[in-house]
Formats: sequence, C-alpha cells, structure tokens
Amino acid sequence: MHKTLSFNGEKKPWLHLLQGRNKPPFASVTRNILNVPGMPGAHLQSTDTGVLPINQPVGFVVKDDVHALELKDELVEWLITDAPVELQFDDEPGRTYFAVVQNTMDDFDRFVDQRSGTIQFLCLDPYAYGPEITEEFTSDTAIIAKQGSAAAQPVFELEVLAPVTFAMVQNQNEEYMMIGQPTDADTSTVNTKTLMLEERGQTLDTWNDTPTEIDGGTVAGYLGTDNAGITVPSYGSDMPGWHGPALIKEVTPAQDFEVEMMLEGEASGDQTFRIEFYLYDEGMNVIGKMAILDKTLNVNRKVAEGRIGGYVGRQENYLISSQNYSYGWPFYFGMLRMRRVGSIFEFYVTRIANNTKHVYSLKETYVDNNNEYAGKLKYVQIHIGKYADTARAYGPKIHYIKAFELAEATTDQTPYIAYTGDIITFDHVNEEILINGEERKDLKDFGGSFFDLHKGENQLIMHPPTSFLGNVKYRPRYR
Repeated sequence: MHKTLSFNGEKKPWLHLLQGRNKPPFASVTRNILNVPGMPGAHLQSTDTGVLPINQPVGFVVKDDVHALELKDELVEWLITDAPVELQFDDEPGRTYFAVVQNTMDDFDRFVDQRSGTIQFLCLDPYAYGPEITEEFTSDTAIIAKQGSAAAQPVFELEVLAPVTFAMVQNQNEEYMMIGQPTDADTSTVNTKTLMLEERGQTLDTWNDTPTEIDGGTVAGYLGTDNAGITVPSYGSDMPGWHGPALIKEVTPAQDFEVEMMLEGEASGDQTFRIEFYLYDEGMNVIGKMAILDKTLNVNRKVAEGRIGGYVGRQENYLISSQNYSYGWPFYFGMLRMRRVGSIFEFYVTRIANNTKHVYSLKETYVDNNNEYAGKLKYVQIHIGKYADTARAYGPKIHYIKAFELAEATTDQTPYIAYTGDIITFDHVNEEILINGEERKDLKDFGGSFFDLHKGENQLIMHPPTSFLGNVKYRPRYR
C-alpha cells in the first residue's frame, strides 16, 4: 500500500509519496559572534535557528483530462493556507511538523494517466513534534523525564482546592512562573470577593416575577430549568415587540459588586432571542444592563449590549452595542460581566471556545464622575425573550448567574486571586496566563518566566502546598 501525507488534518487517498524527499537533518544554525581587538578568536553572542524546508515528490493517477483538472483544483484548495498547519508523513510515525507551502510545483509532469511533482513545504517552526504527553503532580511535585532532542514548552493546569493569594510552579533551576503574591508574616489574607447570589435553575422558586420590567417589550411566559441551567419553556402569547419571562431577586445591598452570567443561544432563519440581566439599586433605579441577542432575520448576527443606567434612546449610554460587538455566528456560548468599584464601571463580554479560553473579548469602562448611578446594588433581574411572532430560537439558556460583593484590600492585607474550583493555566507555548480561560497577565510576578522543560529530569513543585490538583502537558520537540 502506498504511503501518503496528512496536511491540515486531512489526507488525500489518491495522492502518494514518491522517492526523493529533500529534508536536511536539522534546520540551519547561525552563530552570532563578537570579535574583540587583540583577542584570539571571538565571543559567542547568540545563536539563530533558521527555518526547515521539506521538498516532497508526490504523484497521482487520473482517469481523464476532466478528472485531472478536478484533482488539480482539489490539490490547490488543500495546500494553500494562510498560516502554518500540521504536516505528517506516513513514513515518520509520531512526528508532526507545522508548515506552509511555498512556490509552486515547478517540475509538475504529465505522462499518460500519471501526474507527478514536488511540493515545497516550509516549516517556520523548525522542530518536529511528538504526541502530547500529560503528567500529573503528586503531593505538589512532578518529576518529568522529558522526551525529545530539544527543549519543550509546557502547559501547566492547576485546579484550585482552596482560596489562594498566589500560584507558583518552579523547577530545580530556580526558574518559576508565579501570579499573585505570598502572604508576609505581618499581613493577613482577605477575601475581596464574597458570593451573594448563584443561580443555576434549581432554586428559581425563590425568585419573584414582580416587579419586573424589560426594555421595549412585555413580560410574559415563564422560566424553567433542565437541571443544567435556566431555560424558557414559554414566552407567552405572541404580541408586538419583545416578550418573554423575567424574574427578579433581592441580594444584600452592595456598593462595589460584580455580576457574571454564563449563557448560550442559537438562532437562524426567522428565529430571534435575547438573554439579559438588569441591575437595580435600593430605589429600583436601573444601574445598568447587559445582553446577548439575535434579532436579524435570515442572517446570523449575534450582538452584545452593555449599558449604564436605564433606557433613554437607541445607542445612548451603551458602552457595548452592535457598533462594537456584532458577529455572524449561528451559535454563541460565552459570558457577560458587569463590575463596579468606586465610580468605575466595567462591562465585559466574551465568547468561550471549546478549550474554555476566552476569545472575541471586549472590555469597556465608564467613570461615573457625577455619581448618577452610585446607588447600592440590591436587585438582580434575568430575562429571556423573543421578538413578536418570530420563531422560537433553539435552546437559549442561562447556565448560571452569580453576584459578588467586592471589597478592596488594605495595605496590610493580601487578597485572594483564585477560589475553589478555579482553573489556573500557565501556557508556556503561547506565553499566556489564564484563570478560567481569561487572560490575567496583570497578576504575573515580575521575576516569573515562561521556562522550558530541559534535557534530562525536570523536578517541578507547586506552591502553596496542598492548594492545587495539577498537571503538565507538553509535546516532545525534535531537531
């Protein structure tokens, strides 16, 4: 059976490898030296590693001229990419390159029903990679006998078991990555984020349906649960404008707060939906609202909204709207968050990818210089609706809504940066620091670095002790 290759995760069964692959044993290495007058030889300043070219002859058989054109077009569509993608050869099992195609098949040849030529791959990353390896930490430590002939870039994932003021992973060479800060002997830890409300659908009977009010519409129908979130069994009877159920709940009054909603929605054709939360002060004045909606017929258009205060007009007082957050997705899964500390409001929306990483994120701030929206948060309202007699969208759902009271740490206090169940990720491949998928490089310690796994044994330890369930993932690299 002939051997072939996989490019961008796809194989062409009609394509086979021919003899004559031209690939150097390793990428070119350039030594940058410093000559000193009067000194024999030179100093080595740095080393540059070049790209890795791979020229692979290939061939295929055609039935006729029409079939030849079809395969040629398929080949072009497959090979031309905008960025490096995975490249694997059947005769190099367990090795993956990241390559783009350059130039063309200059030696493309036709002979009866056979076609052949050379594909010129260019690996901007000159290393080959093995399959991903995962190692677990045991009692806060891990000993990694790194595989591969080159240094590897790890990804550490720490599940928080108890609130922590810092998180750190260190090796035996005193290289480390750390966020937050350890507690000094003359300071105390402080919880600056107190949970006031968490609803996932199981206790909706503790919410009220009055007094509720929604923008540009009528409260109707009722909310329910599928035991995995808050759903909308009924929008009520069709009527002009937006309509659907809303519920409101009182919380302990809080001056500084954070409200976070995880949600999803899908709409197509003539379907519409919107999912919102409204925040009210002690006098039932609207502090602000956030929403995800799709009201565009026959076109996928997911829009986010973040507004300060009540509705006063189209696009007025909106920090986030269709003007800065509008995407043509059929499906949205993500998070809305509104926070106030002092006079500063922060509105945040993000989509969440399958790997829990925040993508397509937008953060906007508003400074309430005149204290127009300075009342304490006392009521949280949720709403799911659809427009007029448009079709029901597929499964709009609130996975959860949480409300926290915030407090600032004093000079003799060290705040917690992560809580039980949070996931901290130190991604040394992409040089990212994430908490629950959200970028948090602002917490990075100045001396921390995205260190490699080195040749031989790597002794790793997590701090503080007994605070995490940890693992490290890496792909062996080969020169």
